[in-house]
Amino acid sequence: MAAAALPAVAARLGRAVVAGPAAARLESLRALTGLFREAQPREMAEESIFQNLLEILMKASNEIERVYKESCESVDVDTCLLLIAECFRCLRNACVECAKNQHVMRSLGLIATSVHLIKVLHGAQVKQESLLTAFRCSLQFLGNIAAGNGDSQNSIWKCAFPDLFLTCLTYNDEKIVAYCCMVLFTCLNSERVRELLDPENLTVPLHVLKVYREELETEWSFLVVTDHLLKCPELVKALYAKLSNQERVTLLDLIMAKISEKNPVTNEEMIVFLRHADFLAGRFQEKCQAVLKLTSATGADDEEALVTIRLLDVLCEMTSNNGQLEHLQTLPGLLETAVDTLRLTHLAGKQAVNIFTATHAMTGQEEISHPAVGFKSHLIRLIGNLCYKNKENQDKVCQLDGIPLILDNCSIDDNNPFVNQWAVYAIRNLTEQNERNQELIARMEERGLADNSVLESMGLKIEKQDDKLILRSVRKNPT
Repeated sequence: MAAAALPAVAARLGRAVVAGPAAARLESLRALTGLFREAQPREMAEESIFQNLLEILMKASNEIERVYKESCESVDVDTCLLLIAECFRCLRNACVECAKNQHVMRSLGLIATSVHLIKVLHGAQVKQESLLTAFRCSLQFLGNIAAGNGDSQNSIWKCAFPDLFLTCLTYNDEKIVAYCCMVLFTCLNSERVRELLDPENLTVPLHVLKVYREELETEWSFLVVTDHLLKCPELVKALYAKLSNQERVTLLDLIMAKISEKNPVTNEEMIVFLRHADFLAGRFQEKCQAVLKLTSATGADDEEALVTIRLLDVLCEMTSNNGQLEHLQTLPGLLETAVDTLRLTHLAGKQAVNIFTATHAMTGQEEISHPAVGFKSHLIRLIGNLCYKNKENQDKVCQLDGIPLILDNCSIDDNNPFVNQWAVYAIRNLTEQNERNQELIARMEERGLADNSVLESMGLKIEKQDDKLILRSVRKNPT
């Protein structure tokens, strides 16, 4: 039925464009918009329909420019905006999964016309609802004409980058920001992501991160970052250098979301992850001691320390992945930094009462909300991961006197949930097929430097065989 009605509606629109009043054009447009919701009428659409739509858009655009440039009071702005919005709705519907219509519209110059009209709408002095609706519909059209169509994406990029994106990402309307992120996501590819490295273009991804951080629009801005920007390690470094500490935490959150995905990783993606690992490990090693600022009440909200905490979280997640773990295990200085930071925070907690002081005085109904809660647990987790089936790192922790340090962090600590479990895990990894480390712990227990009950809680037992102390596991290794 819809397909049969298309010729009559198209003819009516053509007559209205030539001689009919605005109301007749609007009525025909609405009918056409409705028809294009279905696939068959979309496929049957002739070029003349889109020529008529282009003519309406150009005329309405000229009228609006006259109003805002010449203060022309004879123009009915509201009617112009209604026509623009309906034209874009019609175009938006007509190019859904229809490469033929996408090609015709692009050949007619509708992309360039739309980009120009967006600039006109942005330049308007008022923010009336009819203008916002027209603005939103124009971006929806660009998103649809670009979907699955590389030629349209190229055309939009050529016409719109970077000005249109900067205009829309900073616009005071959440839907316009959302639709802009959609268009950006659709048009980006690996080559265009590298264009963002240009200092003049870096503002675009910076605004995307701001959009995500301020929760103006999370779905499309999230996808722009995780599916495009994070695929370019050079861009991540450039962005990180420009961000405030709060914004760095947001970027690290997005990196965490990406590396936590359970999807299979290609070799190319793994190479990217490893480059991120190098960069983030370097930042952690540079800034790890910033977390000590949290020992004082005045430094409780120190933003640099919050970045350090989040860097550690990301590194823990990365070392939970076998491919990334093997790479991080070989990074110079990372293991030493983790052990040294654990020692410094542990000492700070013993010298004065602060967030690094072990406590188990809570009733179980209280909850600590301090950002450094769990920091020592995560350090021990990182150390344990870095020592997994890696004798060189096992020996290195022993040389750094890290084993007594970990054993000293085995008690229940409300400031560090699960610290006992992570300590058990770390000691197991440190002693697996490592007789030297096993003997060290056994001698510590014999001299009273290691609590046997703590060792038993870890599933470890000291035995004497032929005048030699042996550390044995009395519990199956966790799967």
